[in-house]
Amino acid sequence: MAFRLLGSSFPSHITTGRSCWESKKYTHNYYSSGSLVTKALLNKNEKLSKEYNLKTSLKHKSRDIFERGSTITTCEKHDEKKYLMNVTQSSHDEAEPHSKTIFNSIIHALDAFRKFSRFYSFMALIVGSFSSSLLAIDNLSELSPTFFNGFLQYIVAHFFMHMYIVGVNQLADLEIDKINKPYLPLASGDFSFRNGVIIVTSFLLTSFGVGWMIGSKPLIWALFGSFFFMSAYSVDLPLLRWKKSTILSVMANIFSMLISFNFGPFFHMKTVLNKAAIFPRSLVFATAVMGIFYGIITLAKDIPDIEGDKKAGLQTLPVRLGPKKVFWFCVCLLEMAYGVAIMIGASSPFLWSKIFVVLSHAIMGLFVWYRASLVDLSSTDSLQAFYMVIFKLVYAENILMLFVR
Repeated sequence: MAFRLLGSSFPSHITTGRSCWESKKYTHNYYSSGSLVTKALLNKNEKLSKEYNLKTSLKHKSRDIFERGSTITTCEKHDEKKYLMNVTQSSHDEAEPHSKTIFNSIIHALDAFRKFSRFYSFMALIVGSFSSSLLAIDNLSELSPTFFNGFLQYIVAHFFMHMYIVGVNQLADLEIDKINKPYLPLASGDFSFRNGVIIVTSFLLTSFGVGWMIGSKPLIWALFGSFFFMSAYSVDLPLLRWKKSTILSVMANIFSMLISFNFGPFFHMKTVLNKAAIFPRSLVFATAVMGIFYGIITLAKDIPDIEGDKKAGLQTLPVRLGPKKVFWFCVCLLEMAYGVAIMIGASSPFLWSKIFVVLSHAIMGLFVWYRASLVDLSSTDSLQAFYMVIFKLVYAENILMLFVR
């Protein structure tokens, strides 16, 4: 009875939830009661409690190790994956900007060459040279491979001369272009002055070399004429730098363009086709009308550049008279050129030529007056745009002269 009472009074949670310290505490209390049965039971419970705590501790440690190991493994795998992704992305990012840099450098170099070349002027040379070359033939059957080969020879030689002309002008006007045309490669610093000299000299020598290999005397004389007049116009040496004088400037440009655009290709093609050199009516028209156009281009070119010319001390006509007066003077000269063309066309013995030349030039004269009325004389961009319109009129006039008979 006493045994059962003691057993029922013993707390059942000691063996499962108590710590070793709590077990010893209870053991001491029960020992002090003097019960041997209770002592035996407590010893057994203490042993079971130690074994249980040991197993529980080992289980938790093994689970912690496993979880930590799996966590480390997972983190390592994640870090490795992340590293590989970063390396791949970094390699891709490094390769892509490098390829973009090369591509952008090529585009920038081509754009700088385009600005340096002033191709709108070279296009006028192509159109004028082709029209003048056509004047050298008597019928369409002469449009043979020999004709086109001769024309290509002329264009190639004059392309290099054109590059020399625009290049030497940019070298001579470097300080002025920093104000008037800062986008040009020499003025902007894309080309150094030393490299500009090398490029210009190379083009000049190549031009004369091609002309010498072709062996056409009219071609060589045309190259030499362009070289002389445009060098005298640009180069700042004693007795040169003709652009300081309005009269010499206009004269140099008119002679240079007439030689390279009209007379040179005409006589060169006569040489290529082994034909006698005679002056057709259309070539006389080209000399009279196109000469006025070339003079207008020279004067109109200085109107947007008035600010830089003032600071450089160049007494151009726009600097002395003002841009407005020179602008309308150029417009009047254009109208006069169309008037001369109308008179020459009206005197033609061919009815079709008379009607076409008179009508086309009357329309062009009206267009010029209308376009000039839209120009904002206070805007450099507007003046520059009108200057480019004049070049387009030169393209058209070189084609229209083919119909003068």
